[in-house]
Amino acid sequence: MTRLSHRDAVPESLRGAIIALGNFDGFHLGHQRVVAEAVEWAKAEGRPAIVATFDPHPVRHFAPHVPPFRLTSLAQREELFTAAGADAMLVFEFGDELAATPAESFVRDLLGTQIGAAGVVTGEDFTFGKGRDGNVAVLRDVGATCGIEARAVGPVGASGQVVSSSRIRDALKAGECQVAADLLTRPFTVRGTVIHGDKRGRELGYPTANMDMGSYLRPRFGVYAVTGRVLATGQQLVGAANLGVRPQFDPPKELLEPFFFDFSGDLYGQQIDVALHHFLRPEARFDSLDALKVQMERDCEQARDLLGGARND
Repeated sequence: MTRLSHRDAVPESLRGAIIALGNFDGFHLGHQRVVAEAVEWAKAEGRPAIVATFDPHPVRHFAPHVPPFRLTSLAQREELFTAAGADAMLVFEFGDELAATPAESFVRDLLGTQIGAAGVVTGEDFTFGKGRDGNVAVLRDVGATCGIEARAVGPVGASGQVVSSSRIRDALKAGECQVAADLLTRPFTVRGTVIHGDKRGRELGYPTANMDMGSYLRPRFGVYAVTGRVLATGQQLVGAANLGVRPQFDPPKELLEPFFFDFSGDLYGQQIDVALHHFLRPEARFDSLDALKVQMERDCEQARDLLGGARND
């Protein structure tokens, strides 16, 4: 897949594209419907399909104090867009300049002149431009003056409620992994580089692949049944992970710490995906390290059972 910045000159082969436009954080069922509409439209007219996303998220620009809330990294979105049939990903690099761009200029100058879009698909509630003055009506009206056709996709429902990134975040904060997975169509997955820790897990007989949560949303702190994937090799892993601040040890240190069953390799410096499948229990402080080890053994057995007794490659 081709990755473009909104500041780049768009290759001639991608001009005249149909653009799926949105934040698409999480790329949930609703987002997938928007992109599917763009891809089908592009195929019907023999045009390329481009998915345009924003990074950093506009909320991070306007409210930098809010806690981390991302559901997907940019690299993860690129993979998801590729699988959905897009030819390219266009990243609107959100900063002061883009925040100050009037809605009409966003359509005419960026989508029209700079990108050369022939059509744009958004969700019905999508807003853009300075002061969020742009909406589907503005996109249609201004687009009509510069050769851009606009379409909007209505809300997508699941279990009687509209699918949204906010609903998925709420589910994860409650430890409801399956609810989030149903709306995402896959488990919530953290991608990161394995870093060195203080080797507490190794001392307890459960060596962990420590990861910083970075800009990802913090799901409910506790122990999870997880699967993993080593990006460089594709190796599939199964395990249990602690997410939180490790109340048994001082000082508190926020980490995602997966322990992968039956695995003895070196993962330091490797990028891995860790998917959260089941919430097992909240974090807790135990009377002794022996009591903690007993509970960790129970956690691992429960995780094995929930994951179908799976073994690592």
